[in-house]
Amino acid sequence: VQLQASGGGLVQPGGSLRLSCAASGRAFRNYSMGWFRQASGKERQFVAHISWSGATSYADSVKGRFTISRDNARNTGYLQMNSLKPEDTAVYYCAAQSNTRFQYPPNWGYWGQGTQVTVSS
Repeated sequence: VQLQASGGGLVQPGGSLRLSCAASGRAFRNYSMGWFRQASGKERQFVAHISWSGATSYADSVKGRFTISRDNARNTGYLQMNSLKPEDTAVYYCAAQSNTRFQYPPNWGYWGQGTQVTVSS
C-alpha cells in the first residue's frame, strides 16, 4: 500500500482544514488507518485512528475538534480539523495497517509522506 497525504497549509487560529490520504491497492479497505503529527523538535504523536469497520479513536488533545473518516470506494481517508490552535502546528502523516496498539508509530505498517499544517495569525 502506498499512501499520499495532502491538504495541509497555513490557517488562522479557529480555522479549519481537511487532510486527505489517498491509498493505492484494494487492500486498503481491510486496513485500519490513522493520522499522526510531528511538531518541530518533538516525537511523532498519535492523533486519530479509524478501524476497517469505521470505529474511531482520538487523542485527548483533538477530541471534539478533529474527525477521522474514510471512503473505501475511493481508497481515501480524511482528517477534518476544526477550531485549529497554534499548538496543532506540525507535519501530519497518514498511516495504514496497525495492530491494537495503534497509538504507537512502530505498530503501523505503511506511512505516507507528511503534509505541513501551520496555524498562525
